[in-house]
Amino acid sequence: MNVVPGRGSRLLLAILPFLLIALIYVIGSAERRAANPDDKLLPPVAEMVATSKRLAAEPDRRSGDYVLWADTAASLQRLALGLGISATIGLVLGLAIGLLPVAGAGFGTLVAVLSMIPPMAVLPILFIVFGLGELSKVVLIVIGVTPALVRDLSLEVQGMPREQLIKAQTLGGSTWQIAIRLVLPQIMPRLIKCLRLMIGPAFLFLISAEAIASDVGLGYRIFLVRRYLSMDVILPYVAWITLLAYLFDIALVWIGQRAFPWAYDQGAR
Repeated sequence: MNVVPGRGSRLLLAILPFLLIALIYVIGSAERRAANPDDKLLPPVAEMVATSKRLAAEPDRRSGDYVLWADTAASLQRLALGLGISATIGLVLGLAIGLLPVAGAGFGTLVAVLSMIPPMAVLPILFIVFGLGELSKVVLIVIGVTPALVRDLSLEVQGMPREQLIKAQTLGGSTWQIAIRLVLPQIMPRLIKCLRLMIGPAFLFLISAEAIASDVGLGYRIFLVRRYLSMDVILPYVAWITLLAYLFDIALVWIGQRAFPWAYDQGAR
């Protein structure tokens, strides 16, 4: 129970489950192909690598684009806009609701109720109101992510020691000064941690919106080829989305550790 693995052991233990999953997949794929040479459910790894290489390195015959990179660029742009807007709104409202009793009384219950609405349920409404373009996809991410950020950040502000606020007021600090110079620096690490938790849901909303109405994007491509049972495209795209989400998480950790080292345990992620 108290045995702490070393760095090498931790790396080995981290890689081991992936190797086990890969081994199970290779065995399952080989058995299915042996039983049915036309099986498409579990394509061999070599086939998926060849397809991925074609999508990434060969231009599309119709558009001339490199499909994988065009889909990735479109999806990441939507994701960045959605998360950026959500972080800004969440920070402003969370700060106001947590710090100002009037704002908390006026918007606290509203945000709590909005956070209970399933974002996917309002997707048809977004398409009707905003159309089938980029705006509706970005708005879906904002609706899905912002309420959770607002609630979490407002609770973080409310959990701050009241003595700090009282001392700042005693020294003549205005509400604006207290919010910007005292409260904001202390909740920024929490914002980064909340964004890490929201990466998965944000990708979910993005892929869902792209699957329904889009002509480019990772979600669009997955649902486009599903009718052909093209698992050699779907599985690499799913793996690519997972890798992108993981890289986002690593980037946020890196930013948080360097911008706010006091909020992170030494060597902890």
